[in-house]
Amino acid sequence: MLFYRSERSVPLLFQILKLRIGRRPERSADAGQNMNPTLSNSIRLIPSVDQLLEHPEVAKLISQTSRSLVVARLRLTLSHIRQILTSTIEKPMTRADLEAWILSELAKDLKELTQPRLKRVINATGVILHTNLGRAPLSDFARQRVAEIAGGYSNIEYDLKRGTRGKRDVFPEIPLKHLLGCDRAVVVNNNAAAVFLILNTLAADGEVLISRGELIEIGDSFRIPDILRKSGASLREVGTTNRTYLKDYQSAITEQTRLILRVHPSNFRVVGFSCRPSLPELTGLSASAGIPLVEDLGSGALDDLSSWGLTEEPQPSASLAAGVSLVCFSGDKLLGGPQCGIIAGSGELVQRIRENPLFRTMRVDKLTLAALEGTLLSYLEGREWSEIPALSLISLPKEELMMRAQKIVEQASSFALQLKVVTGQSRVGGGSTPDQGLPTVLISITSREFEVQNIEAQLRKAPTPVIARIERDQVLIDLRTVLPQEDTLVVESLKTVGSGSAEVEKPSQKR
Repeated sequence: MLFYRSERSVPLLFQILKLRIGRRPERSADAGQNMNPTLSNSIRLIPSVDQLLEHPEVAKLISQTSRSLVVARLRLTLSHIRQILTSTIEKPMTRADLEAWILSELAKDLKELTQPRLKRVINATGVILHTNLGRAPLSDFARQRVAEIAGGYSNIEYDLKRGTRGKRDVFPEIPLKHLLGCDRAVVVNNNAAAVFLILNTLAADGEVLISRGELIEIGDSFRIPDILRKSGASLREVGTTNRTYLKDYQSAITEQTRLILRVHPSNFRVVGFSCRPSLPELTGLSASAGIPLVEDLGSGALDDLSSWGLTEEPQPSASLAAGVSLVCFSGDKLLGGPQCGIIAGSGELVQRIRENPLFRTMRVDKLTLAALEGTLLSYLEGREWSEIPALSLISLPKEELMMRAQKIVEQASSFALQLKVVTGQSRVGGGSTPDQGLPTVLISITSREFEVQNIEAQLRKAPTPVIARIERDQVLIDLRTVLPQEDTLVVESLKTVGSGSAEVEKPSQKR
């Protein structure tokens, strides 16, 4: 609409604006019919925050937590209840009903919010180094070291002999030098960080030679080509996916070549028509060309595992003895310690890595160092197979597993659950020996009363969750990965499910 300036146009404009500003929003003819007067009345009856804060039950919650927390969660609870009342049709509610509902929801919300979410679980999956379940459990001695260091101050960066500032590197380096036969060693927060730091330090301005068959994805989208690019190094692929020869590396060396990277296959195998150069061949080429050879070993088995049928896990000490310049591997896999990445080998190369400004962003804290040192001391004193859980679980004899399984079945038998002892295969996991299993003993759980999916779910929801697996319409509890002291908890969980006190869905209820 256009208004022309005249003696009458200005008053007219003000009149129109006045009408529009003063006009109430229009309501449709059926708007009143769509409103639920019961809900409207219920919303009006909701007590205010101030009124609820005076309630004895709310005062009790405040004493158990804090006023600021209760007030914040109370406001969220009221908002949630208002949304429910405006979006659903309910029976008429009194003020007392609303108050009871609000207090119940608030109590449940606070209980859920303030409970620890990181829980200890029982690993009954049969995968010893289960990434989703925290990989290697710590030994009793390593946990004692963590508790001792966590509970007070420590000499993490203080030299007690000299009374001056020290370096945290020395704590793991001293035992690692002896165990691996290396010049130097440093620890970062995981093996992915170790790979990145090596590449960024030694090859950020040049090329890295790697076989196409080793351009792998290890897990959680950790891909070797991606980490290479992020490190600033240029990727130079050699050979083919299934066959790479020494001559492929030789012909690819240029003035831009900074290092040769060899990656342990970890979680896969190329079988059939395949080959790759031996370690002595690559160390010979590395020495003659004056180019460092770096080997990413992944799992980091310090001991020989062949006595238990696990023949394909290389040892860092063997690689270093063969002439590899640097090795890196995880601390929380076959080593059996905390999550960390270990870099060991040439003193000159380790020192360069240690001086990289990025090293500080990847260093580990005092608790990791305490756990790692405790784990390494078990190796130094020859107690690893009896003290470190990952190794003791690998070495458990089948006869012992059979005795434990039979005892659990006897103690947990019920009418609702059919428990049976069967044999099978466990896995090391964690990217180790992917095609090799360990003989094991399992408890098979079936039921005519309950669905196996719900039995598995209820075991998972136990006070100490039992993580089992389902195969061929049966729930399986693998005793190789259940710590002996956890057998009683498994029995209690099975009794709870079998008694029907847990909420287990019956076959007839299945939709």
